[in-house]
Amino acid sequence: MSIILKDKIQGPPAWKGTDLANDDSWIYYLSEKAIATLENALSHVQQKGLKAPDFTKEDFPIPDLFKEIEYFVEELENGRGFLLIRGLPLERYTDEEASIIYWGLGLHMGIPVSQNANGDLLGHVIDKGLSLENSNVRGYQTKLHLPFHADGSDVVGLLSLRKGKTGGYSSIVSSMAVYNEILEKYPEYLGILSRPFFFDRRGEEGPGESPVFTSPIFNYFDGKLSCRYVRLFIESAQEKTGIQLSKVEVEALDLLDSLLHDENMHFNMMLEPGDMQFVNNYVVLHSRTQYEDYAEPERKRHLLRLWLTMPNGREISPDFAMFIDENTGKPGRGGIPARQKTSGGIIESLK
Repeated sequence: MSIILKDKIQGPPAWKGTDLANDDSWIYYLSEKAIATLENALSHVQQKGLKAPDFTKEDFPIPDLFKEIEYFVEELENGRGFLLIRGLPLERYTDEEASIIYWGLGLHMGIPVSQNANGDLLGHVIDKGLSLENSNVRGYQTKLHLPFHADGSDVVGLLSLRKGKTGGYSSIVSSMAVYNEILEKYPEYLGILSRPFFFDRRGEEGPGESPVFTSPIFNYFDGKLSCRYVRLFIESAQEKTGIQLSKVEVEALDLLDSLLHDENMHFNMMLEPGDMQFVNNYVVLHSRTQYEDYAEPERKRHLLRLWLTMPNGREISPDFAMFIDENTGKPGRGGIPARQKTSGGIIESLK
């Protein structure tokens, strides 16, 4: 049973959507000098004949951005828990060149980790015409509305290459502010939300592994409150375990959803081409509205995705971990264990 935090979360992480509406300090605008530094690093990679994700941060030197990287990392763990980097002139680059810049920047912020059992380190968020009714399909493979959720890493990042014809807004909400609301008005549900729930692995488990894992939604450990929530995965886990949610558990999840969708709590933004959004999964939940896409393949909505383990990332308790790292024996907080192993950015099949 998790320790139930009885004090409200104070400071930057406990923001509300209304706080952001008239304040754009959460947007970092790239300067011409910063862009030139990124482009020089891009040229350095190209001269070596390398492509993303098959290079290391040493191949992408950006020493002039040390202070910026330090700010990004600090803001994600100890600030608001999210940021938007704007101003990358995408019209100058091919998709491949943009992926090099994005991957290179990510390498300096943290360690990229596997996003699925195939070991993908640089993901492509694009509609494949699939349905979430299939329990082995994940939301980024569809154009459907995605309810608020957290991904399986310290930080998730998105680079917008192209937006859809209509819709596709990115929504974020502070799970810390939501916790404060529950603590103040509905404290009777905190015990339920601090107990383990079954989460569906959505087909990402390896041979012989359980198709589900357990985790509380809110977990207080080592002085920090963390949140993990994907209601779709909790509900689809029922079929795989044969264990149904109780009435009070459903009530708790309904309450949580009502707060997440409160217009005062969440904030919507359109990721314009060139925008890079980074979100700390432990303190911010994210969502996406349904979108209509273009018919032409080259115009379809397309984002690149990174999952990062951060150098200043929090310690998490064993009952909140998705897995236990086989190498360290510590709770794993970085990505989905791959059926392939990675060496730098290169995927090597296990023999």
